[in-house]
Amino acid sequence: MLARLAELDAALRGAREGGGEKHVTRHHARGKLLPRERIDLLVDRDSPFLELSPVAGWSTEFPVGAGVVTGIGVIEGVECVIIANDPTVRGGAVNPYSLKKTRRAGEIALANRLPLVNLVESGGADLPSPAEIFIPGGAVFRDLTRLSAARIPTISVVFGNATAAGAYVPGMSDYTIMVRNQAKVFLAGPPLVRMATGEITDDESLGGAAMHAATSGLADFLAEDERDGLRLARRCVRRLNWRKQGPPPRTTLPAPPKYDPEELLAVASADLRVPFDPREVLARILDGSEFDEFKPAYGPALVTGWGELHGYPVGVLANARGVLFSEEAQKAAQFIQLANTADTPLLFLQNTTGYMVGAEYEQRGIIKHGALMINAVSNSTVPHLTVNLGASYGAGNYGMCGRAYGPRFLFTWPNAKSAVMGPAQLAGVLSLVARQAAEAKGQPYDADADRAMRQTVEQQIESESAALFLSGRLYDDGVIDPRDTRTVLGIGLSAVHSGPVRGADGFGVFRM
Repeated sequence: MLARLAELDAALRGAREGGGEKHVTRHHARGKLLPRERIDLLVDRDSPFLELSPVAGWSTEFPVGAGVVTGIGVIEGVECVIIANDPTVRGGAVNPYSLKKTRRAGEIALANRLPLVNLVESGGADLPSPAEIFIPGGAVFRDLTRLSAARIPTISVVFGNATAAGAYVPGMSDYTIMVRNQAKVFLAGPPLVRMATGEITDDESLGGAAMHAATSGLADFLAEDERDGLRLARRCVRRLNWRKQGPPPRTTLPAPPKYDPEELLAVASADLRVPFDPREVLARILDGSEFDEFKPAYGPALVTGWGELHGYPVGVLANARGVLFSEEAQKAAQFIQLANTADTPLLFLQNTTGYMVGAEYEQRGIIKHGALMINAVSNSTVPHLTVNLGASYGAGNYGMCGRAYGPRFLFTWPNAKSAVMGPAQLAGVLSLVARQAAEAKGQPYDADADRAMRQTVEQQIESESAALFLSGRLYDDGVIDPRDTRTVLGIGLSAVHSGPVRGADGFGVFRM
């Protein structure tokens, strides 16, 4: 686990370095702050900031972090989603991964009713990849208007360029703040205006902060410098009269776990084929290490039960033996219904190789029982939070609320993997299919080529199922240190309670 954490730390350092020392020095020399420096001044002093998707773009042609910082922070006592462009990375230009990262932040704001604060300084679309940005990029502006329509406030602070389509971020925000002599907001800059219309103009006349504050009316507030802009943003949040709509946590101070969270480094098996007891994890993240297990003797490969985390009640579903059988699926469906009846959020701790296969299990109804569980997960309306502790393979990923099933938050431990199946299994299936095809044609089967194929496939799947690879493509909301699991989930639970927490009124047809 420490080796995997070292890899994660290296990736995070790359994200924090932005565009590199040269561009950071140049940015500071202009009297400007870096995105994380802006966030530090925006959020309440000594309050936590949960950064989301920090290694987006890892192992791609784009920079680690994707040139934008997103996360959840507390501003004037109000939990907000914050998006901050990094102008040291290609001028803050939007690439396919920064677009995905920005849209995911907007989804989190809408699902959890969190005000959205944009710290804007972007040169617009990354020109080498316009086809991947232009059409899906329009959804960013649509989402801003939908947040406003849902009475979720949106605030923009413009520190530099917000050009072309990027001008619509401040244009579609409820509150817009621009920094004097720095903000430049226009649909087309002076060179393009001259080419299109023949008009000769300058940045300030065309889209400067003072012009927008006094003439166009696009700027609601004119800041004297960056720190003043962040002060005004805090003042806007302070005046929102914002209230959480979900039930508050328990009134008594939550008791910390009785067991040392440092021990979480040694709980997960180095070999994903070796299961571990998730109760060892629960004992180190739940309040007072208290867990009321539900149906402990039935379907023991899935642990279900009730607990509290930072004062918030949760229902837990955690894989204990990897494989899900019919009994586990039926137990899960009942438990999910109970959690919805009690308006209680659900926590999924994944470590599964999927649903059991074989003639005996097919005859006993594993398909319909797995469908029963997936139906319950799909139609449950209480907030879901998911953590992949080890393996998340096949349809087990679906039943345990993987990304496709819309958990409010999904985090991954550094050792975890996720794929349609394990590398050896997938390579073996391809080998069997190829062997059978050769036999059907009466052709000899090349054993040497088979070994080479299996090795290549196993290496590819091993690489592409790794936590950093998947997080780099935004299939989770971040890879986390196991020791931070309780803190991260506590922030997530607090965030989901900004909106109402209410169970489903009904489910789809359960095939019994």
